[in-house]
Amino acid sequence: MKRLAVYCGSATPADPVYIEAARAVGRGLAERGIGVVYGGGKLGLMGAVADSALEAGGEVIGVIPTALVNAEVAHRGLTALEVVETMHERKARFTELADGFVNLPGGTGTMDELWEALSWAQLGYHTDPIGLLNVAGYYDKLIDFWRHMGSVGFVRSQHRDMLIVAETLDVLLDRMAAAQPTVPIIQMTREQL
Repeated sequence: MKRLAVYCGSATPADPVYIEAARAVGRGLAERGIGVVYGGGKLGLMGAVADSALEAGGEVIGVIPTALVNAEVAHRGLTALEVVETMHERKARFTELADGFVNLPGGTGTMDELWEALSWAQLGYHTDPIGLLNVAGYYDKLIDFWRHMGSVGFVRSQHRDMLIVAETLDVLLDRMAAAQPTVPIIQMTREQL
């Protein structure tokens, strides 16, 4: 994995555990020689990931839509900042530039990015690993819901291990590096569907 898309919030929650985790992720990726592709903002967890990666000598590429350049206060000190027209272009660029996805805590935008990465992997639009860093139990209920979707039958058995979960970055990256692509829906037989 040369680069990872890091999905996280542009907010700074009151509990410092989230911003500290974001800083640790940026620093940890840079120390492993893994570049960061992210939303291009300088606020909240986004900014903490970018700044920590840059301080540790890492590559950081931001991708931000024109409409959000001012709202998210685009980070002008990155290795590269790409300004695109739409959110769809932004997410497509994440997939093109990265070799996998790491999801930190965030809000609806982060959830949108996570679900799209999972959906695209199920369909076969990419084969990259998708990691969920469960900081302070933030994603416990989402993990339970993912399992529930599988137990009910809305996530096929072939795809249930697609979401890679860990509570520390090192464990998450090791699991992601060892992950094997699943059979995408577009390659399944009618009987498998």
